[in-house]
Amino acid sequence: MEWVYDDGGRKDAGYIGEVSDCVIRSIAIATEIPYQEVYDKMHEVCKSYRGKAGKTSSPRNGFYRQIYNRYMASIGWSWTPTMTIGSGCHVHLRANELPTGRLVVAVSKHMTAVIDGVIHDTHDPSRDGMRCVYGFFRAKEVEDGEAAHEEMDKSTIGVTAVP
Repeated sequence: MEWVYDDGGRKDAGYIGEVSDCVIRSIAIATEIPYQEVYDKMHEVCKSYRGKAGKTSSPRNGFYRQIYNRYMASIGWSWTPTMTIGSGCHVHLRANELPTGRLVVAVSKHMTAVIDGVIHDTHDPSRDGMRCVYGFFRAKEVEDGEAAHEEMDKSTIGVTAVP
């Protein structure tokens, strides 16, 4: 899978050094929301979240899933799981195993942005295409549009969806 260096606007926002901000970076890259805006909003979500997840999550040191799930839902992005407990790895960080479009992809201990099959990150996290994908976020309107397109395709060929 092709990889392009992209810090998500972190340097332009005035930050230096290395921190564990892959969640902020990947969201900023995939959503095209400025890094500082994502940073500030995620920090707000942390402060409003009660319990351990809110107390120990931070834009510089990483987030519990509850924090970024809440943020992603608030901007209209939805989660598509690609792996469940005990299911084994079915989707890898490979262009031909992920949908096209703008994605925030969760892999072990990292999140990365994938845009039309190209990784945008500060390093290549693909492990030569062997890295398992736990799931990904994408804009809900894209997901809804694909579902409508699939439904239209089914209706034109006389296939009925079975619950």
